[in-house]
Amino acid sequence: MQKTTRQLATLIVGFFISQFVTAQNVVSIKGTVFSGNEALEFVEVNLKKVSDTTKIVGYAVTDAKGDFSIENGSSGEYIIQFRLFGYRTASQKLTLSGIPVVLDKIILKSNETHLDAVVVTAKKKTIEKVQGGFVFNATTSIAQIGGTATDLLKNIPTISVDADGAITLRGKKPLILINGKNSAITNIDQIAASSIENIEVISNPTAKYDANAESGIINIKLKKNNQKGTNGAFVLGTGFGDKGRVNSSVILNHKVGKWNFGLGYDNRFAGRTKKINSSRTNYFIANEYLLTQSRDDKRLEQLQNLKFNVDFSPNENNSFSFEAIGNMEGQDNDETLYSLLNTNSLSFYSNSKRHSLELERSKVAELALNYERKFADERKILTASVTSSFNRDRENTDIDTYNYDVNYLPLGIASWQRTHNYENENISNAKIDYAFPITKNTSVETGYKGTFRFFNSDFQTADQINTTYVVNAIASNTFQFNEQINAVYGMLNSFSGNSENPKWKYNLGLRAEQISNNGKTVNQNTDFSNHYLKLFPSASVQFNVTPEESIKLGYSKRINLPELDQLNPFMDITDALNPHSGNPYLKPEIVHIVELGYNKDWTGCSFSATSFYRNAQNTIKQYSELQSNGAVLVSPKNFGETITYGLESIFSWRPLSFYDANFSLTAFQQNINGSNLAQDVVSKAFNWYGKWINNFVPWQGGKLQLIGSYNSKLATAQGNRIAIYSMDLGFQQKVGKSNSRLGLVVTDVFNTLKSGYVNNTANFTNNRTSKADTRAIMLTFAYTFKSEFKEKLLENQFAPEY
Repeated sequence: MQKTTRQLATLIVGFFISQFVTAQNVVSIKGTVFSGNEALEFVEVNLKKVSDTTKIVGYAVTDAKGDFSIENGSSGEYIIQFRLFGYRTASQKLTLSGIPVVLDKIILKSNETHLDAVVVTAKKKTIEKVQGGFVFNATTSIAQIGGTATDLLKNIPTISVDADGAITLRGKKPLILINGKNSAITNIDQIAASSIENIEVISNPTAKYDANAESGIINIKLKKNNQKGTNGAFVLGTGFGDKGRVNSSVILNHKVGKWNFGLGYDNRFAGRTKKINSSRTNYFIANEYLLTQSRDDKRLEQLQNLKFNVDFSPNENNSFSFEAIGNMEGQDNDETLYSLLNTNSLSFYSNSKRHSLELERSKVAELALNYERKFADERKILTASVTSSFNRDRENTDIDTYNYDVNYLPLGIASWQRTHNYENENISNAKIDYAFPITKNTSVETGYKGTFRFFNSDFQTADQINTTYVVNAIASNTFQFNEQINAVYGMLNSFSGNSENPKWKYNLGLRAEQISNNGKTVNQNTDFSNHYLKLFPSASVQFNVTPEESIKLGYSKRINLPELDQLNPFMDITDALNPHSGNPYLKPEIVHIVELGYNKDWTGCSFSATSFYRNAQNTIKQYSELQSNGAVLVSPKNFGETITYGLESIFSWRPLSFYDANFSLTAFQQNINGSNLAQDVVSKAFNWYGKWINNFVPWQGGKLQLIGSYNSKLATAQGNRIAIYSMDLGFQQKVGKSNSRLGLVVTDVFNTLKSGYVNNTANFTNNRTSKADTRAIMLTFAYTFKSEFKEKLLENQFAPEY
């Protein structure tokens, strides 16, 4: 056994050494772009293969000196294109043969019809279309400066975020990745918006991606720089909602020779308030007939992130990188809950006030080691990574409860409780991907991914008896969970027709996943385990009518695995009138998805639309059940079947040189079969939501952004969720020598953002509304040094989507 292990280790090490040593003829392309004798900054440089001009294989932006460098070119025939708004696009053919290329002076001629009176400089596309979805460039959003990742997602087309921060794509929760990896950062409010480079949205993933992504994948990519020399920037922000808020960030980077070092720090401290009102009528319970509750929350949020990366590229073929992220979050929640119960004759039954002070502290550490191997043929590439994420969360709460009579006079003395919830989680990933061509028109992608998760939760409740706190075993529990997912996949990619502009593109994929998990509640002696081995095929075919117009048909099979809190059977009775629990007997959803998409680009505008159909078996939804004591227990249940079909569209245009806009609309119908639970389950639900992003350049160096969003009323399993709508405003002005920025942000300008729902069942009806201090004003100042870095870090630019 030891001999076999040594042989295997020797084989693996030898493979990587051989890949490291045998460098292929990867070359670099450098040049300088001018307008007359003046160097042009911010010119987009795109490199494309002559054999496939629809795919960008190299990208750069010129610096203050007009210089650019593309370091991932390889031998072959290319077209290099230079673009900057206000100038005529230039392009030329290149033949690369294994040696570095330095182009002659490139001259761009101004386009007088686009210049008008406004001077427009840097341009960065808000949305860049990619295979299977699009990339939203976070730096183009100035309406969420000083916010979190959740705030940023509110402004991204096709994504729905409600007032409580719940994120959905096409009506379901997506899989959220950080830098392409599963993370222990489950609350993305822990990520500052200022630390995000871009967000990738993949609505219908192929077999290459995790199968546990029913409605798609949102990949949050954090900022990282690889410009030469020493670069840096810092941001300071302050403002207020109902309470004050401050934030700051610092980013430093140094690249010399084959090494690149990066260090970043950001923080956010904010006071928040929230008011919640609810009522419930229990039809068949005489005493606890009408419950009226109101809650006041005061919260102090504390967030700090530290990021470090080091990259080493011994040659142009091989690169190694190490990344580390440290996250510290604190929340101090001061909550007061008032509860009034009346009988069915509306007579007084009981009145209480519960006050709680919750102190939560969490620490997250993420480590990642990555390797990438390039080859002369850009279709051939090898990547490998090992990552591990650790989360330690500590929550301590003191609770005091007072009971009152009909005249609001105290009844007896207060009761005191203490609770704690300590959670430890580790998620590790091992991943390897390899792509290679098998013919001129066909390539193969294959790989393996292992995900290993360990989770432990210790929830304890103690009641004060005399002067001593005594643990309440019935209301306490320890939950242990571990999960292992091993997956392999293979994909075949091909095209036909003209090699320069292929008419047809094909993709066939198959993913196999073996899933095993085990859970245990120590106090309740409840054990459960689940084991699945399933296949997930995917396929797509794309017809390019012209290089600017295409039609695509795709299919994939996905799975929606129950989450940790959905499986934990422990019943939390901290609020005795509204307990909630998980369900260890949940089955995974099995989902079949079909999409038909259309995309068309014109000069100055673009349009894309996707119709989709989704059939989900064993749909998981929250379900409320009235208990004999008047309480309503909320827990997840499997519904029989849910069929969803709808349309998703994005339209981008630039009608004027100083104005561009992006409009998105998603509408879908859900047909729910919940007859396995109750006959009063809602069977049909229609929802639509849209966003309108408006970008203005009122004068040189100034930018104004207005974002409006609307999410219609949505039918749920037992009622409906209220409509959600808001508007955000952002303004930014360059000052000094353009390496400083002043920004002003107003979120929820008209203070309309709130959440709520109404449930109507045979046994009870209830409604709930929640309103936080969503309207806030933030003022920010940003400064950068080294012009090569400033736009990447802090500039928020607008560009037409073509």
